[in-house]
Amino acid sequence: MKTPIAEITARIRDRSRPLREGYLNRLRTLAARPRSADRMGCANVAHAFAALPGSDKLRVVAERAPNLGIVTAYNDMLSAHQPYENWPALIRDEARRQGATAQVAGGVPAMCDGVTQGLPGMELSLFSRDSIAMATAVGLTHDVFDGALLLGVCDKIVPGLLIGALHFGHLPCVFVPAGPMSSGLSNSAKAKVREQYAQGLVGRAELLAAESAAYHGAGTCTFYGTANSNQMLLEAMGLHVPGAAFVHPHDGLREALTREAVRALLAIRRGGARFTPIGELVDERCIVNAMVALLATGGSTNHLIHWVAVARAAGIVIDWTDFSDLSAQVPLLARVYPNGKADVNQFQAAGGPGFVIRELLAAGCLHGDVLTVAEGGLAAYGRLPRQADDGRLQWQDLPAEPIDADIVRGAAAPFSPSGGLKLLAGNLGRAVMKVSAVPEDRHVVEAPARVFDSQAALQQAFERGELEYDFVAVVRFQGPRANGMPELHKLTPPLAVLQDRGWRVALVTDGRMSGASGKVPAAIHVSPEVLGGGPLGKVRSGDLLRVDAVAGTLDALVPPEDWAARATAERPAELAEDAAHGLGRELFGGMRRNVRSAEEGAVTWL
Repeated sequence: MKTPIAEITARIRDRSRPLREGYLNRLRTLAARPRSADRMGCANVAHAFAALPGSDKLRVVAERAPNLGIVTAYNDMLSAHQPYENWPALIRDEARRQGATAQVAGGVPAMCDGVTQGLPGMELSLFSRDSIAMATAVGLTHDVFDGALLLGVCDKIVPGLLIGALHFGHLPCVFVPAGPMSSGLSNSAKAKVREQYAQGLVGRAELLAAESAAYHGAGTCTFYGTANSNQMLLEAMGLHVPGAAFVHPHDGLREALTREAVRALLAIRRGGARFTPIGELVDERCIVNAMVALLATGGSTNHLIHWVAVARAAGIVIDWTDFSDLSAQVPLLARVYPNGKADVNQFQAAGGPGFVIRELLAAGCLHGDVLTVAEGGLAAYGRLPRQADDGRLQWQDLPAEPIDADIVRGAAAPFSPSGGLKLLAGNLGRAVMKVSAVPEDRHVVEAPARVFDSQAALQQAFERGELEYDFVAVVRFQGPRANGMPELHKLTPPLAVLQDRGWRVALVTDGRMSGASGKVPAAIHVSPEVLGGGPLGKVRSGDLLRVDAVAGTLDALVPPEDWAARATAERPAELAEDAAHGLGRELFGGMRRNVRSAEEGAVTWL
């Protein structure tokens, strides 16, 4: 293990000790109870299993067979989740083959950020994570399960399922992915059409044709955004069947991996070969492994929020300094769009998560001595699954050298010696920047501020031709307390166009950009947010700002005495009114009032 990574892990362990010990004591007390059908009242048991076929009732009650809970994020709106429609039947069939039973414990909401980008629904997106966690808890709180299979892939769904499961840390859990859609129009070609549309060079028909060619079937979107970063992190945490992340939904291997997930869960239940509750598995080493995998692949900036919340659910405290310090030690081993030209299918063909995990283990960047849902520990996740002629699953070693060095590299010859994320701090607050896709000559931008109170205002200024100069766009009132911290993807095309025209531009915001953070330098998640009194609210148009990803600074170059004397801007009343009403936003008012900062995971349940 690299000494600095071991030291960061020890720092997290020491910081978290009181919370973690309390968490473990609670889960161990729950794990020690008699099985559910023995300790519950007869009416409770009868209700729990009333709808089971008679043979399953006999199996679970009289024969004391394991009963597995399924928490599913199935819906037809998310292409990534549509394949889950028939999986409960598949899982029940495999459970019966193994002498067990399985029930759908509950469904969780799962919204598609691609549908709601730039629309009011996006303001519910971040908070949907905690709603999913609560829905997971509602399903599992029937308390009749010996383990849980968690069916989810996309942005807030996996963190929400994981947070919910960790509040049932006494249960063994296995995540069951669905896989990416087949490759369509390339991500770079799609981005080009978006930029052309922003300039008025193509119309809506051409844009819709391009988008439809990119997003065209069942499975996860093929760029390396939050959804696919989720899958990479789950592999590095040992919560999948090894190598399950990026197999297409309709590949025959997918069904074999799903059936294997049932067998893996039965092996780690209490009374199985290796009792492994999820709360014991997800320790500080496991969390560090997830952080390292994110950094080594240039994954989504959303996880600097989500994995803080995930860690906290397990009694572990991490912050952005931990991410930054790890980034200095972790090599960048993958280039997948938006950090390169390849999509996730090409990443998988080049070795995918297995290649990256194997290289990181060999370089001492991952903790290999962790619990996983698979036998063989984390080393098992450095191999590739395949289906033998007789249908059985096998895992094979990957080639020693990269299959495609434009997509993945070995740790000895990485794309960069450090990871793809950078912490910025200064008199504007603390922020993060995804630097892996930003040209090196744009890592430092010093220019006058142009202040906007919404992404729509910036788009309108672009359309009026008012932004043909060097500037730093400050888009404020976009944090969790203000409006739920929506992703600001609509800013990417106009800012990219301006950068391509030769202007030095950057973005500073207390909002999110997620896995679509691209070639324009963007200091995002600025904390504290403006509505929480953050200093970003002091910026005035014309102030000279410096966004410096080399030095890690984020400053307004204003005389200190003038800066100290400035008041924080008030949010326009019409913006406050709009954020509070319409399309269900009223229901999330309590979350907006109670939410913690982005660096604290934007949690609403503490």
